[in-house]
Amino acid sequence: MIMTSEWAFILDEADALSAMILSSEQANNLRDAYRAVYDNHQLVEQIHTFSRLKEQYEDVQRFGKYHPDYHTIMKKIREQKRALDLNDAIAQLKIAENDYQDLLDEVSLLIGKSVSEAVKVPVSNPFFATASGCSTGGCGSGGSCGCSV
Repeated sequence: MIMTSEWAFILDEADALSAMILSSEQANNLRDAYRAVYDNHQLVEQIHTFSRLKEQYEDVQRFGKYHPDYHTIMKKIREQKRALDLNDAIAQLKIAENDYQDLLDEVSLLIGKSVSEAVKVPVSNPFFATASGCSTGGCGSGGSCGCSV
């Protein structure tokens, strides 16, 4: 591919957009929440414990209730997950991740719609999915699609 001035302009604009996203409030909140979680050594140990339990859980799932440690591991993983979910730092990290993902979805929709209204943009939030191409909710939701292609 030959580099033209149009491509150079597009690359410069993409770099500028990337810098704006990385300096956004959502990105800063995500970095702060990430640091709050992973600078806490006790919380990091809880996360590693949960990861090890998840591996055991996957092993138990292969055999189901016939696995000798089924009830023990199922109870432990539920307790550990609940402990992590109730931690304020983890909750703030999840909220920050969702906010950042919403920002990325909005930017993707804007870019996609600037190319063409017919462009389907995959998004994680159902609010944005209604704006992403099918107002009837039919394309990916199992309903009848009213999109015109």
